[in-house]
Amino acid sequence: MSHISYSELKDWHFCPFYHKLTRVDKIDGFKGNTYTAFGTAMHSVCEKKLLKEEFDDKQYFLDTFAKCITDLPDDVEVDGGLVDQMRTQGKKLVPHIEDALKDYFEEFEVLAVEMPLMEPIEDEEGYHFKGFIDAVVVTPDGKVHIFDWKTCSWGWNSQKKNEKIVTYQLTLYKHFFAQRMKIDPKDIETHFALLKRTAKRNHVEFFRVTSGPKKTENALKLLNTALYNIKKKRYIKNRLSCTSGYGCKFYRTKHCP
Repeated sequence: MSHISYSELKDWHFCPFYHKLTRVDKIDGFKGNTYTAFGTAMHSVCEKKLLKEEFDDKQYFLDTFAKCITDLPDDVEVDGGLVDQMRTQGKKLVPHIEDALKDYFEEFEVLAVEMPLMEPIEDEEGYHFKGFIDAVVVTPDGKVHIFDWKTCSWGWNSQKKNEKIVTYQLTLYKHFFAQRMKIDPKDIETHFALLKRTAKRNHVEFFRVTSGPKKTENALKLLNTALYNIKKKRYIKNRLSCTSGYGCKFYRTKHCP
């Protein structure tokens, strides 16, 4: 089944040629690192807490994190010092998750965790949107809440919290969740939940992301534009992404001279 995920859309938005190298040519795609191992372990802890399972959260985190580190490919460099720091940070962080959920939502019922999406995209015959929603809860007022856990260091600044391509993840999740469940989008709210490794306070921060009709229209337009170019095999280089931010790992290599 032909599909596109948010992460693939994000790669295309970063640079269509980067998308070609990693998604089409399968050249040196991202293999994970210490940070993704931490995030995977923390997501697993959050899932068990949402499901109200009885478990030793700190030990479970340590065991899961260790396994995630072990499962990294042999050619991924692992900084032992950073791993030790993350063990300590994770143990301090996990006790704050339940309190943050209660403070933010007060009363809520869990409808789903790690909910898969594979929804047809309008006007894109044969193509589906693929995703996994970290959590779906409902509050007594009847509102359905979708949220996505994000691990980070100290938090996100206002620019990151409002960056379009970042928030489009929740915009698209909301749209296709509403489509699948046949729910009025007005009854769905979306949020990010930041799990902060180095924060001195506010260790788990929830914040709402609004996605009205216009923003949804813009996100879907970007999705359709990406699919149009991918299907046409148009892989134009976005030179602005070569050195911006962390830069492109293919910059001035044999793959992208």
